Amino acid sequence: RGEKTFSTMKFSVAIPLLNLCATEAWVSHNYHQTPKFTSPIRQASQSRLYSESSVSPSGDSNDSNVIFRPSTDPLAFDSYKIGSPRIHRYLRDGGAGDEFEYVMWYHGRSLDQQREESPDVNDEKKDAPLAPLSTGRVGRATSLNGLHWTRTLEGAISEDMKGVTLGLNNESWWGFDTSHVGLGQVLLPLSTPAISSEGGVYLMYYMGGSHDETLLSEFLPGGGIQKDDDTKVKGMKMKIGVALSQDGKSWGRVEGNHHTGACITPFDLAEENGENESSNTNMKEELYCAWPYVVVNESTAQFLLYYSTMEKVGLQKCLSWAVSTDGFAWEKRGVCLRPSSEPDSLDVKGCARCSIVPNAAYDPKDKIWRDVPGFTMYYEGVGEDNKHRILKATSKDGKDWEKQGLVFNVGDGDSWDCGGVGSPHLIRLDDGITRMYYVGQSADGSTAMGVCVAKHNTNDLQEFVREQAQFSFA
Repeated sequence: RGEKTFSTMKFSVAIPLLNLCATEAWVSHNYHQTPKFTSPIRQASQSRLYSESSVSPSGDSNDSNVIFRPSTDPLAFDSYKIGSPRIHRYLRDGGAGDEFEYVMWYHGRSLDQQREESPDVNDEKKDAPLAPLSTGRVGRATSLNGLHWTRTLEGAISEDMKGVTLGLNNESWWGFDTSHVGLGQVLLPLSTPAISSEGGVYLMYYMGGSHDETLLSEFLPGGGIQKDDDTKVKGMKMKIGVALSQDGKSWGRVEGNHHTGACITPFDLAEENGENESSNTNMKEELYCAWPYVVVNESTAQFLLYYSTMEKVGLQKCLSWAVSTDGFAWEKRGVCLRPSSEPDSLDVKGCARCSIVPNAAYDPKDKIWRDVPGFTMYYEGVGEDNKHRILKATSKDGKDWEKQGLVFNVGDGDSWDCGGVGSPHLIRLDDGITRMYYVGQSADGSTAMGVCVAKHNTNDLQEFVREQAQFSFA
């Protein structure tokens, strides 16, 4: 192929394949992922943004570390549940040293969407309910300190709801993302071997589900539902796609190799999956591909994509990976992390939703993060109690991973995140602190986003503590 095409209701652009080139529209202060084809990071003190990271004891039952909740507007796209926070910290070129802005992309589901998709036992003609997730549409928020956030209410002009930056695919009825979409990862403005644009472009990797219906029993090993139960859900056989943007607000979908427009699809021997499948003959069939997270391996000039899946035989929740030279065409490499076999393990029932950071160590003298070989993965482990916790694994090459155990546990008692924690996303701050954003679930199933921090300045982060984001005055 000689070009990539993407479109929205506002424009349609063909981008020729060109060589690597630099982008200077934005400078990022994130977790130190700085591909060689982006402009160099300009370090600056963040002391004026917040006085000091204030943390509350791990397991505190209050909600002082909550930074974001579902919208209180019942008509908003994110009024029911929210998930997958992806945060970047920017400094515009030419700006003052303390002119930072945090931008967060996330997905959410509306109350209306949930009601429309809820099963009605009295209506035999009603469609199957939507997959029971927090996915729906993708939105955006901004902050000056990463703790207090303001929703971007205007959204993209082309979308069907206020505040939405990437919505349902209403232009292609055959698309993989017509019933719900969810956020995976947003890469910084950059130019890849496949695209070259003045100022670079953002790449959003996302998952979506169609209106196709599948038996719920196919995804539940036991779990209180019988194999002969005919209960169905739609949008559960998720696939992965990519979208482009020049401003991070309006997005254009890129047509993938699959006939649905996806770039990564579940491996299924009964279907023709297209060019993106693996040459690995030991590849096992998958039920879905979702929650993609992409990093750049500078040493090999490759994009590495990690995604959550469930194997068709055995119904194991695993993390798999794929590689690409341009960020669009992918080759699967198989499972990289499986559930542990020990019955008391915290991931005995599954591994899911990960975040990967290239290793770095903080230099307190120069107040910068320096590259260190290898990668660190933070992922959700599902324990015997069915609660999700955040665990850690390390790798020298991004291929072979070694589990390191628990780094962040569920909240105590009846706290807002006592039901589970997951969807981790990390940024490294200029004072040597690593901040993790995550999604917490309460006992009643409601969701919110919180923050925790680790004050160690190396990769040996074995414990995060909840960071106080809210203050009350007597």
